[in-house]
Amino acid sequence: MDQTTVIPLKPAPLDAGLMATILGTDLPKTDDLEVLLARFLTSIIALAGAQAGAVRVLTDDGQHMRLIAQQGLPDQVFVTERLVKRDCGVCGLAASDDILAWVDDAASCAKIGNPMYFGSQCKNVLAISLPYADQILGIYNLFFESNTKIDASMQTLLRSVGQLLGLALHNARIERERLRVTVLKERQEMVNEMHDALAQTLAYARMRLPLLNDAIVARDEPKALKYFSDLKMAVTEVHDNLREVMTYFRTRMDPLGLLHALNKIADSFFSRNAIALEIRNSVNNLNLTDEQEVQVFYIVQEALANIAKHSMARHAVVVISQTQHHLEFLIKDDGLGMDEPSVSTIVTSAKRLVPSTHFGLDIMQSRAHRLGGSLEVGSNDGIGTCVRLRIPLSGTPKEASA
Repeated sequence: MDQTTVIPLKPAPLDAGLMATILGTDLPKTDDLEVLLARFLTSIIALAGAQAGAVRVLTDDGQHMRLIAQQGLPDQVFVTERLVKRDCGVCGLAASDDILAWVDDAASCAKIGNPMYFGSQCKNVLAISLPYADQILGIYNLFFESNTKIDASMQTLLRSVGQLLGLALHNARIERERLRVTVLKERQEMVNEMHDALAQTLAYARMRLPLLNDAIVARDEPKALKYFSDLKMAVTEVHDNLREVMTYFRTRMDPLGLLHALNKIADSFFSRNAIALEIRNSVNNLNLTDEQEVQVFYIVQEALANIAKHSMARHAVVVISQTQHHLEFLIKDDGLGMDEPSVSTIVTSAKRLVPSTHFGLDIMQSRAHRLGGSLEVGSNDGIGTCVRLRIPLSGTPKEASA
């Protein structure tokens, strides 16, 4: 008859230095979890004199344990051990409480696992909890080909490793949740951008279609040509603005921050557009969050794209300054200027519906609104165009340097 030994473990401080020595490196980042587990198993198997090892985590429903890493298990055993019930034998004991447990006769595992391995090639099985706070996130196993005794110092070591892995698994869960929230947020933002950029023009095109149909039926060629031209213009607007939105979501903020990103644009702006671009910054610390920097970057990027496409300018400048209550970004050029209002929308009148020709500016305005700021677009002292983004300061304003 097999005998299961259970050693309840009191909470012990995690010795990070000891763990770094075991793993041969500093404590890992969450995105290195698989590398960590492989390294851990190789090291701990050798230290404990085991034949093989495995790491299991509880499934989301808490009913099973899923094998996420292993070293030394035969292929046929790996297949049968991929998913086991939470209350399965010695593993179930370690998954229910913060303990270290082993069976002296692994033949009992053969009832569920591989009978050619457990009880013959593997004599003892050790299960160690992977705790975090008051939760058990999973377990890890060591498999021994001969009867083995685990002394007190090795038990302490195995316990410390269990704590480390519990922490790593907890961090991995947090990272997965953060990524899930980020993806959902980006999807919603893309939906909002699509709506802002396309909805008005598509509504205009839809209203033009029956007018075009009536003109064709009435054989009114002048009106038919006019409505066809309107529709062609609307489709071009949709196409251009869709490309703009997709460009926004393909572009990612430079990891070194907003100023570095703007300077990189300036470095290549002349070679791409034959327009000299200067960045003038008089603010010591922009004090913007990551999300704010992204929104500002997209606004400035769109303003510069408009300069490159429409202005026929020779020079452009981005001026960053600070007042008592606002952070200000001023984008100016010496080009042709604007012939139309700064931010246009669909305007309904008794005679006709006029579509916007500045949806890029509409998107910029929307981004400025998310920042709690304002966006003004107008003439640059009679020469060129001036885009002014103002963002209210949070907390105590910082003094701008000269």
